[in-house]
This record gives sequence, C-alpha cells and structure tokens, in this order.
Amino acid sequence: MAAYLDGIRQDPARLHAFMRQLPKGGDLHNHLSGAASTELLIQLAAEDGLCIDSATYVSANGPCQGTARPAQDAVTDQAFRTQVVRAWSMQDFTPGAESGHDHFFATFGKFGEASWRHPGRMLAEVTDTMAAQHQSYLETMLTPASGGAAALAAKTGFDPDFAALRQKLLADGQVQALVDQARGDLDRAMAEYQDTEQCGTARARAGCAVTVRIQSQASRAAAPERVFTQLLLGMELASQDERFVAVNLVQPEDYQSSLDNYDLQMRMLDYLHPLYPKAHISLHAGELAPGLAKPEDLRFHIREAVLTGHAERIGHGVDVAHEDDPAGLLRTLAERKVLVEVPLTSNEQILQVSGQDHPFALYRKNGVPAALSTDDPGVERIDITHEYVRATQAYGLTYRDLKDLARTSLEYGFVAGRSLWRDRNGFVPVPECQGRPLGTTPTPQCAALLRANPKADLEWRLENALRGFEQTVLAQP
Repeated sequence: MAAYLDGIRQDPARLHAFMRQLPKGGDLHNHLSGAASTELLIQLAAEDGLCIDSATYVSANGPCQGTARPAQDAVTDQAFRTQVVRAWSMQDFTPGAESGHDHFFATFGKFGEASWRHPGRMLAEVTDTMAAQHQSYLETMLTPASGGAAALAAKTGFDPDFAALRQKLLADGQVQALVDQARGDLDRAMAEYQDTEQCGTARARAGCAVTVRIQSQASRAAAPERVFTQLLLGMELASQDERFVAVNLVQPEDYQSSLDNYDLQMRMLDYLHPLYPKAHISLHAGELAPGLAKPEDLRFHIREAVLTGHAERIGHGVDVAHEDDPAGLLRTLAERKVLVEVPLTSNEQILQVSGQDHPFALYRKNGVPAALSTDDPGVERIDITHEYVRATQAYGLTYRDLKDLARTSLEYGFVAGRSLWRDRNGFVPVPECQGRPLGTTPTPQCAALLRANPKADLEWRLENALRGFEQTVLAQP
C-alpha cells in the first residue's frame, strides 16, 4: 500500500479516487447547519416559501417586499442562484474589503431562516455524503431548545454563584421542560431523517449505516446567563439521553464578548463537569491567529480549555505555538490524550493559516492525537476526502498515517462502551480480539465484546473496511 500511494502522489485524479474509497472513520467536528449543501438550503427555502433579499441575501419569512425575492427564484433564475450560493458559502470568494473570516461567519446569518425547519433532511444529506466517502460515525452540533433556553436565561438573569444559578434554573422543572422539548425535537428530526433515508426498508439509503450522535452547542458570544443555561441544558441532556453526548462552545472565538468571557465560561464548565460525569466536553479553542485578537489573547485559550474547562477534545487549536510555554502545553495535551480536531480548509478560509504555518505537523510530531474533520463542509464547499487529499499533499502522509487518522477519529469519538484497542498508545487489540487478523471473522470472545460495546463494534467494522479496501487496491493491475 505504501508503494501504491507513493506512486499516485503526483497524480491528483488518482489520489482523489484513492482517498474517496479509503475508509475514513468518523467526523468529530461538524456543524449541521453549515454541513448541509447550499443547494439543499436553497431548495428548503423555496419549499418553505421564504424570501431572499437581493441586496443582502438574507433569508426571511414572506411576504417578499422591496428588494426581497421569492427563494423559488434561486431555483429557476441561474444568475440569482449563483449570487445566493456565493453569499451563502465560500464559493468563488476572494478576500478584499471583506475577509474570509467575516464572509464565512456572515453566511450563517444569511441562510439561517432556511436552516432550522428540516434538520432531518439536512442530516440525511450529510450522512449520505459521509457514507459515499466511507465514513461510519458523525458527531454533529445543534443548539437544543434554543428559543426556550434563551427565554429562561433572560428571565433568570446571571448569578456569579454557579450553584445558586443552577438551582434557580432547575427550580420548578424549568430545565427539565427544556430537556423534554429538546428530546422531542430530536425525535421529530430523526423521524424526518429516517423517512428521507427510508431506513429499515429494502430501499434504505447509505446514510442509514452512519452512527449519529449530537453535541449540544452553547453560543459563546451570548450573555453569561444564556451560556450557562445552554451548557446546563446540554449536560442534562447528555445525562438523560444517549444520543446527546457532549457540550461545546461555538461562535467566533475572537468576538469581543467571547474574549471578555472566556475565563468565566471555562469556570462554568469547571463547576458543571463533576456534576455531570456522563457529559463529555469538546471545545473550540485556539481558533485564533495573529491580527484577529491582541497577542495576549493567543497565550492561554487552549491550556485553559483543557485544565479549567476539562476539554477532552479541542477543535482547531491553531494558535498553539503562540500560547505560553507551547512545548509544555504540547506535553500536557499528549500526556492527557486530548485530541485535536483539525479542519484544514476551514482554518485556511477563516484564519488564513495553512501548509507549514498550520500546527497539524507540530501536534503529530509531539504525540498529540489528531483527527481530520470538516467543520462546515457545506459553507466551505468541500468534503472529508478533500481534507485527506490536502493533508497528504501538504504533509507527506504515509498510508500508515492515513489509517491511524481514521482509527483515531473513532477511538476519540464519544461512543459508548469499551474500545477495540488495548490503550491509546498505538493500535494493539484488546486480548479478546487478538486471536485472528483484524477485520476478519472475530473469535467468539471478540464477537461477544463487539456486541456489548458500540465503540469496539464501530472500530472492528472500520478494520473490516480497511482490509477490503487494501485487497481491492492491491488487486489492481
């Protein structure tokens, strides 16, 4: 396999075909609203009778007045459609008066009205795309019971005494009502998803085979009471419903309110973490670059996310070399096995950091686990295959590196049960699964382990897919 990969490195078409067929595990850093294609969002906007302003390209409910046009026009009028696609994504974007950072984040406010009514259909498209690229696991981010959480936060206000604030929010079943609402919302979304995918029927689409889990996201630029309420709701959901596995903080890390409240938000997590042991924590941290914030703000975000915020994984981690004692921080990340979710294209489009300026190679050199991810592939106009090609070309990855990235993406997924691997220092199977080659028919002891542990089962299926892939590639003339 190593020789085959070396032989196609300089052949873009064959390299892309190879990477598309390569089993790639899971995507651990994915925002559902930004993952759906712009074309699907336009279709949904048209079906829902929305309007799109021809000056600002912001979607809104009808009636369409002034410069607003029916979203249906973006289906039938190619020139208008192209303008909307460019406004709602990074297609054809060239930095000028508007930076990549600003254009990227502005897209969410433009297509926002079109993105919340049909999460099941959006998820169906995302999982179909993943299955076509031989991925089997997705963690995607949603804001559960967003309106209700915002209203409860506004009514309650902020109290710097986190214990007192939690009790106020929990009183009279207020948060539990939001939990019930969020679970019901997900039930309806998954029903729409399964109906779209025809799961459980003879015509089931490929996406049905993708295991899906949800991260509850909190808006870090919001007022402290709202952030705390959203984090508390996410923790409660992870404790009551296995489909919700973690909490995360989203929105630009360089917004002034995000910077001002960063330490406060990490302390919120420090308080909540021991109360909710079932809730995992993955945090956007270090999604910064010089010029986006003052140098002092690049010196501590990753470290504080891990040491105070209890992050088991961090998303982006681009500014690691600007942190205080970066060598010590890298040792800490490696020793604690904190995974870095690496969306290369996103980092280039938002932060203008790529190639040798990106810390991907630095993390790997220092033994910090890393996994490639997409972030917002619909906005970015990319897929996970693109990221594997990009990483291989930029960093000279070997076939063993590619396998390790795929395996790592499942090993660090927030999936219930034991792992297939003995520990996280290399990929050596647990004793129950050492009797036969990986990816073949498991021994009875191993089969029992796989049945009882969803994580190990996902990992064994990846090994089976890798084995089949290698046999197919090596059989080619």
